[in-house]
Amino acid sequence: MTDSQTPDFIHEIRVGWGDCDPARIAYTGHLPGFALQAIDAWWEHQLDGDGWYQMELDRGTGTPFVHMSIDFRSPVTPRHRLACSVWPVALGQKSVTFRVEARQDGTLCFEGKFVCVFIEPSDFSAKPAPADYRAVIEPLLRADLA
Repeated sequence: MTDSQTPDFIHEIRVGWGDCDPARIAYTGHLPGFALQAIDAWWEHQLDGDGWYQMELDRGTGTPFVHMSIDFRSPVTPRHRLACSVWPVALGQKSVTFRVEARQDGTLCFEGKFVCVFIEPSDFSAKPAPADYRAVIEPLLRADLA
């Protein structure tokens, strides 16, 4: 990624001993969770502190995931903070796609795409992306580099 393509938002995660398996690396099952934590933090940053909890309960819009794909590049360990870069790469009528790239000490550990759909929480039906969400997402859209 070049400097002009560097995402505006990076969420750091402290990987702990308890996140690891007997091989002394982060358990594979935790890595999607780390990415989702970073996306939730992205929303909180963009929506003045409102993450998924407030989005659904206070703002009336849920965003469940309908697709996740992750490519693993290097093991994640407790040695360094996991710096997760997050940015939106696509905004459809009823969905948004995020890219997450996670690095430790400058080394790319995993990268992936995460697609969520905007829903009405009361009946779980898809709905158009709310205008205030579009206003936040559209200026931050970046090409998917993969």
